[in-house]
Amino acid sequence: MLHRQRRKSLAVVTAAAATLAAAGVVATAGVAQAAAGCRVSYVVGSQWPGGFSTTVTLTNVGDPITSWQLTWSFGAGQTITQAWNATVTQSGSAVTATNASFNGNLATNASAAFGFNGTWNNSSNPTPTSFAVNGVTCTGGTSPTTPGNPTTPPPTTPPPTTPPPTTPPPTGSWPTPTGQVGVNGTIAVSGVFDGGMRRYCCIGDGSQEESQDPMFQLAAGATLQNVIIGGPAGDGVHCAGSCTLRNVWWEDVGEDAATFRGSGSPTFLVDGGGARSASDKVFQHNGAGTLTVQNFQATNFGTFYRSCGNCSTQYKRSVVIRNSTLTRPGNTVAGINVNYGDTARFSGITIVNDPSRAMVICRKYNGNNTGSEPTQVGTGADGTNCLYSSSDLTYR
Repeated sequence: MLHRQRRKSLAVVTAAAATLAAAGVVATAGVAQAAAGCRVSYVVGSQWPGGFSTTVTLTNVGDPITSWQLTWSFGAGQTITQAWNATVTQSGSAVTATNASFNGNLATNASAAFGFNGTWNNSSNPTPTSFAVNGVTCTGGTSPTTPGNPTTPPPTTPPPTTPPPTTPPPTGSWPTPTGQVGVNGTIAVSGVFDGGMRRYCCIGDGSQEESQDPMFQLAAGATLQNVIIGGPAGDGVHCAGSCTLRNVWWEDVGEDAATFRGSGSPTFLVDGGGARSASDKVFQHNGAGTLTVQNFQATNFGTFYRSCGNCSTQYKRSVVIRNSTLTRPGNTVAGINVNYGDTARFSGITIVNDPSRAMVICRKYNGNNTGSEPTQVGTGADGTNCLYSSSDLTYR
């Protein structure tokens, strides 16, 4: 396979309940354990006419627990339409979120995150004011179950507003589009572009031709979020410099899902979302800097990440891939150029449908700037360029 040069280019609310309708809320709850407690972060990441997307993070501050069930009630008729990383049910305004098979065990100070999309009335979307975990209402810190013991005061330092999830997302949870937008040419993005979970389609012919235009062209510093990209998707998304892709889904990649460019020390973030049917690569890194991919899922791909093997201008590149689920068919997780000092770090990676361990986690090359096919020089962890251990990988 040639690697030719591309053109590619909560809030923590600690005051009055009146502020709770803002971006998020932090609460604490006692759980039926010897010394139990938790914090809940509810953050509305984006909102559009008729819909919204929320991330909920549960942090256990008490004794370890082996399962959890988080409950709350909506105050303005909101309805959950889709959820991931938890089983979420709703009866009227009452909502129950139960842990998934992989994130029920929470040690002290460990967190589990899940998300959902929902509908609202376009008038009011208040944040829930009360949460309960395993049937015990939020009380404020840890709560010993021995009668007469005082309640432990809450910590004086609030938790981060958006702590990262500690477990990878499950496979198979693909969003349902809220509508469709016809695309006749490349969409230029500066600032924040929120697609409201609509499907954007179509551009290009679905082939592997490298001359295809991208569907989205992001300026340095831009953010693309809550977008479903339908096929054919042309050459996907191009980032001219540092960019953020949040909750972006590629139904059929075709060429590459996204290409990252820029000199100096750009930082690129792919947070959430998924990609299917990338016969070549999902993410192509042509410029300098560091790409972080987290909370992502992909299936049916050739290479998940590739540092350009023969771009005319070469750089040392770094990639961090964490809390992501990759389902075979899939050949390689990351391909890097060790002669330029590339690094690839992996953690919380779940590999599905690979009983023979055929998927290569890290493939090493000697790259070049002449346009020639790069030479493979090895595979596997080495402590220098390919950084992971067996505990970073889960097979199922």
